[in-house]
Amino acid sequence: MSSSRFSTLWWDVLVTSLGPILWGSTYIVTTEILPPDRPFTAAVLRIMPAGLILILYTRLVPPRSEWGRMLILAALNLGFFQAMLFVSAYRLPGGLASVLGAIQPLLIMGIVWAVDSIRPARLAVWAAVMGVAGMGALLLSPGSTWDPVGVAAAAAGAFGMSVGTYLTRRWSTSLPILAFTGWQLFIAGIMIMPVALLFDPPLRSVTVLQVSGYAYLSLGGALLAYFLWFRGVARLSPVAVSSLNLLSPLTAVVLGWALLGQSIKGLSMVGMVAVLASILLVQWASSRRLP
Repeated sequence: MSSSRFSTLWWDVLVTSLGPILWGSTYIVTTEILPPDRPFTAAVLRIMPAGLILILYTRLVPPRSEWGRMLILAALNLGFFQAMLFVSAYRLPGGLASVLGAIQPLLIMGIVWAVDSIRPARLAVWAAVMGVAGMGALLLSPGSTWDPVGVAAAAAGAFGMSVGTYLTRRWSTSLPILAFTGWQLFIAGIMIMPVALLFDPPLRSVTVLQVSGYAYLSLGGALLAYFLWFRGVARLSPVAVSSLNLLSPLTAVVLGWALLGQSIKGLSMVGMVAVLASILLVQWASSRRLP
């Protein structure tokens, strides 16, 4: 690989990583600012306004031949995933809420191997296992608590997004990234809205701080983060881009330490170092397999 191509690759990795870092702030905003016990309402207010803004800005509509795939991708990448994300965010501590996302690189390696008959690089496999072990160290930190529903939601969301990431990379689209992101956000919001109306308590009144929390999650955590994410999916391998998701729980843990006084020491610190090493090794292994 030429030096210019190598530099471009790592620039794409850096830019894409900003998406999961923004997602990592979801948990502290949800638990500390948003009204309680309204996970699906939070998901709708996060993604639908962001999608509508991008649709109105680009003024592009998917061709008829791409609508079926768009619906599937919106459901996997956003609709189902966002619903599970907020269920886990409300029921688990920030660092633990997305800890099961550590299995995403391994899931995508399995999907690529099963569907495309491409065997994963040994270094990438061991690096992904290191990421799971690092997350396990964070999981066993003092104060972490298990909630069966929250854990199940986090695991289901990780699997759905793994399949969505793989299909996004596999299926081509005629839309630019902004329009592609906007339509997925908007469609997913429509999918989640009936669930929010059925299961969440009515949102009768909100404070200025809560409105600002919803606005941040929509503009930063959805519009900007998903644009950067889908840009990365189009440029990087599915395994490489999925490993960057591990930055989300790391960000949540760091924010919990910086803003809530949660401790990071001993086994937790070892876990964080292992996860960071895992991310870098997966990126390195993926770059070596590119032409």
